[in-house]
Amino acid sequence: MTRLGRALLTSKLAQVGEILAVFLVAGTVIWGVGPLVGEDPLARYGVVWVANVLMLVTVWLGLHFRGQGWEHYGLSFQVHSRRTVVRAVMQSVVVFVVAGLAFAVGAVVMANIVGRPEAADMSGYDFLRDNLAVFLLSLAGVYIISSFGEEVIYRAFLINRIAELESGSKVAWTAAVVVSSVVFGGVHFEWGPAGIVQTAFTGLALGVSYLVVGRNLWVTILAHVYLDTALLLPIYFAAG
Repeated sequence: MTRLGRALLTSKLAQVGEILAVFLVAGTVIWGVGPLVGEDPLARYGVVWVANVLMLVTVWLGLHFRGQGWEHYGLSFQVHSRRTVVRAVMQSVVVFVVAGLAFAVGAVVMANIVGRPEAADMSGYDFLRDNLAVFLLSLAGVYIISSFGEEVIYRAFLINRIAELESGSKVAWTAAVVVSSVVFGGVHFEWGPAGIVQTAFTGLALGVSYLVVGRNLWVTILAHVYLDTALLLPIYFAAG
């Protein structure tokens, strides 16, 4: 094992540095390259997708230097029995419902704060309206970068690494879920204040569910797929 790998396993400073590095990579791309692409929505989301891919690579490097695999985060690529697969799918449906309710609760919270109902600002996705080719391409990208990528980054990576800073105590796991939810809401700042609050509540539901299902990340990935589909389909059909 390399010196860096040993440091990541034993040094809190190195562990905090790893967490910061993952988000520094994204920030550098989004704030450095983003302004160069102008207002083109596809180009802007392309920059976000590139940032997420680089974050995933950084997360993988952390595992690699530690001598760990994706299984450390509950992400197994081995073929399981049909019973296990069916169970995971059924759990994902339940998590989807819970996360959807959490999203709605976020809307209620915002309504109480601002005194009127407010929806997340999804106008940045207007380019999907009545454009099947772009919609299908975007949906595929969302499944990979958002549904899969965000679960790896904000649930698997962030929750586990924050909890490990305090040796995985119950308080540490609780704090990790809360912090990851707040961060998850914050990175959706382009959705406006309502979107931040709603995604934070959704992240909280997904984070708790991740622990409840024994950190089987495929469950929350599938639930995230359903959520993203439910969010984008109405935008596509809202033509005109």
